[in-house]
Amino acid sequence: MKPYKGYLLDLDGTIYRGHEAIPGAGEFVRYLQDKQIPYLFLTNNSSTSAERVADRLTGMGIEATARDVYTTSMATVQYLQEQAPAGANVYAIGEEGLLTQLEAAGYRLTEADPDYVIVGIDRAFTYEKLAVAARAIRSGATFIATNADAALPTDAGLFPGNGSLVAAVSVASATKPIVIGKPESIIVRYALEVLGTKASETLIVGDNLFTDIEAGANSGLDSLLVLTGYSTREEAASHTAKPTYVASDLPEWQLRISL
Repeated sequence: MKPYKGYLLDLDGTIYRGHEAIPGAGEFVRYLQDKQIPYLFLTNNSSTSAERVADRLTGMGIEATARDVYTTSMATVQYLQEQAPAGANVYAIGEEGLLTQLEAAGYRLTEADPDYVIVGIDRAFTYEKLAVAARAIRSGATFIATNADAALPTDAGLFPGNGSLVAAVSVASATKPIVIGKPESIIVRYALEVLGTKASETLIVGDNLFTDIEAGANSGLDSLLVLTGYSTREEAASHTAKPTYVASDLPEWQLRISL
């Protein structure tokens, strides 16, 4: 089996489920640490900061710092910095993770004549926010989406994800967005820069064929589908972008690479 020099690890459905770590996930992270294999937790969650994600993982018994986490908010701001200088006007629909990243990078959050409209998950989304975003985009603002996930996993089941909000803005503005998060290659390219490994020597791991596995296919990475979350082995067999490997969980994968 090909030895990988770096790992991009999804979180929800791969490392944890709801408020609990998936059995064996913490042990796999410690295995990577012991083998000095670099890894990065790569998440489409734009609602919170890397520090809060790390705190959540630590609370589950999984050692993590903010440096181990890369979110769609971080990737969105990095993309924006390639397009516009600090001080540019941005209308952002989103929560703390996205808004604080934009402000820290020096962007001016405003409804008045924004140059960019950015949509991240916002559980206080309203018709008024939709109208402001649509008007700005129709007036020439660039439309960026942190991610386009249709569903958001919660303890109570699947709730509408950011893709639902993005779809509303897209229909209202008659404009398709630039999408940053998985399965697009933009976030993967940035994550590899942080990780310091090449695509050809990095494995992306996740539970979702439509985000994690397609992200690997779109970015030239091998992929591992773990069957602890969203997608099934049967779905993987017929999916357009097939994973390089399938494992029941991270302990099974650890056993396979340890042989």
